[in-house]
Amino acid sequence: MIIGVPKEIKPSENRVALTPAGARELVKRSHTVQVQTTAGEGSGFSDDDYREAGASILPDIESTYGKSEMIIKVKEPIEQEYALIKKDQLVFTYFHFASYEPLTRAMMDSGAVCLAYETVETPDRSLPLLVPMSEVAGRMAIQEGAKYLEKPLQGKGLLLGGVPGVKPAKVLILGGGVVGTNAAKMAAGMGADVTIMDLNLPRLRELDDFMPKNVSTLMSTEYSILDMIQTQDLIVGAVLVAGAKAPNLITREMLKLMQPGTVLVDVAVDQGGCIETCKPTTHEDPIYIIDEIVHYCVANMPGAVPRTSTMALTNATLPYAIQLADKGWKKACTENESLKYGLNVINGEIVYQAVGEAFDLPYTDVDNYLN
Repeated sequence: MIIGVPKEIKPSENRVALTPAGARELVKRSHTVQVQTTAGEGSGFSDDDYREAGASILPDIESTYGKSEMIIKVKEPIEQEYALIKKDQLVFTYFHFASYEPLTRAMMDSGAVCLAYETVETPDRSLPLLVPMSEVAGRMAIQEGAKYLEKPLQGKGLLLGGVPGVKPAKVLILGGGVVGTNAAKMAAGMGADVTIMDLNLPRLRELDDFMPKNVSTLMSTEYSILDMIQTQDLIVGAVLVAGAKAPNLITREMLKLMQPGTVLVDVAVDQGGCIETCKPTTHEDPIYIIDEIVHYCVANMPGAVPRTSTMALTNATLPYAIQLADKGWKKACTENESLKYGLNVINGEIVYQAVGEAFDLPYTDVDNYLN
């Protein structure tokens, strides 16, 4: 199979979808890997690194899309890329369709086969291709939140872990999944007073068993959220509904209950955000203020640490990419139920129910394409 790796063109996105090591594994299996020139530079990989791995270097994004049967990307295609995607081309990337209707319709119009990292699901309901970036984003949420608590950046002027004789900052994490767990570990390690909220009582028991003493768990209800936000310094939105839009747990009205300078970090922004006042921001312009509350809503947080993120992502995606290349998407998705869940749009039809429901668009059972 001919596999293309375009350079990411979303603002401040320095990740690349495939490391030279990953390219070598595909080339070893007799596949052709074509990498757009400078695609890996932001992650510390040169064109020569890819050449040494057996990949060829293409001069521009047009030729990379035009000559490839499968495109491997990091972020969803943006408007400049829509026309480059062609009928029957397999596009393997993070799509987050349910948060953006124009992208969904553009991919339907393209006739491509869209397989989304974020909805590949194992039998135990885990999301293996979302996990590595969720780990990075969860840890970064605390790193960035701590920074924006500083007074020059319009926060409360608090040190997250405090000092002897001064209480640490209070951190509330909405969601006890991969993002929330990693955020809690990071915040706890910095000495903060941490609370994790979740709807899943067995999960809260698990977290209570292994988290350090400065992390508390609390059942998530509207009442408990309303109560907690009044005293917290940093609030992290870490809620995920696989393939669907995140629910709004914090409304615009609730901002009035928070103390001025409170920092909100909405990691769920890729899926529409779990904070009503959330809107996607960039690394160049990461925050905005509403009602004296600092909002950090960067939609590609792991892009700020591309070396770590690219290697972690390739570790997770490569085994699936090899299956798709070796067998073709139909056979690979038929034989691997986890990959089948990643199919979102095929030849103009939505085949992932939550995406259809998000925009009230028709949904076709994916098995119609596999049987």
